[in-house]
Amino acid sequence: MKLLLKFNLVFLIVFLIGLGAAASITRSLLQRGAEDEVLETARFLMEKAIAVRTYTSTQIAPLLKDQMEQTFLPQSVPAYSATEVLNELRKTHPEYNYKEATLNPTNPRDRAVEWESDLVTQFRNRDELKEFVGQRDTPTGRSLYVARPIRITNPACLACHSTAAAAPQPMIAKYGPSNGFGWTLNEVIGAQVVSVPMDVPFQRAEKAFKVFMTMIVGVFLAIGIALNLLMWFLVIRPVSRLSALSDRVSLGELDAPEFKTRSRDEIGTLAESFGRMRKSLVQAMKMLES
Repeated sequence: MKLLLKFNLVFLIVFLIGLGAAASITRSLLQRGAEDEVLETARFLMEKAIAVRTYTSTQIAPLLKDQMEQTFLPQSVPAYSATEVLNELRKTHPEYNYKEATLNPTNPRDRAVEWESDLVTQFRNRDELKEFVGQRDTPTGRSLYVARPIRITNPACLACHSTAAAAPQPMIAKYGPSNGFGWTLNEVIGAQVVSVPMDVPFQRAEKAFKVFMTMIVGVFLAIGIALNLLMWFLVIRPVSRLSALSDRVSLGELDAPEFKTRSRDEIGTLAESFGRMRKSLVQAMKMLES
């Protein structure tokens, strides 16, 4: 097997091992980065919803207190305001979703579906659980969701949600006496759920992965070509010439031309040694002839 072929086989094996390791590590890092990006977006939307709730309860609700005695205004309800604000976002980003999933809601649109009910149950069973992150398939693709418990910590909430008899009549007239009652202090009655699509960040990660791997392959190919050229000009060609000259001398062709080289590396040292050996051989042959 030729020296250059051996070199290329070893280089190819090293290249494939390195390419596989780089691909595995790079894909893992990019996917993890995409997941972190999605999670950061989901938590940002969650914090936005919480900010809207706080603003509504501290600044909007007090302004509408007198009007609420005559007409129920859902705009004074923090959950309603947060949902409406996030729904405005969905007009331009329909893949994003926010819901205050409640087991026994006043507004029917907040009623928890099966998988959301499971989340609420987990928050009820585990007081230490403050946030839950998961993934699920949706009609628009894979989605990551962040859920946080909705716990009744303000006794003022019970003025509307303890019993139907104690609730404001305008609210009863709007939503009826059947839903949204029986809540108790410190009870987890639902979960805030923000869902963010994973397709776009993962597509960007996959695109970056392909670009990176193409660059890696290109760099390895360029290095391989450069090493092959170096091997040919610095090692293979001078060794081949020296080998051919050695064959001629070994067959008795003592007048074969000398191997000339200006190299001061190992090839140059080998050529000098061969030159001295050739001179010694010529002198020995002349002594034998005389």
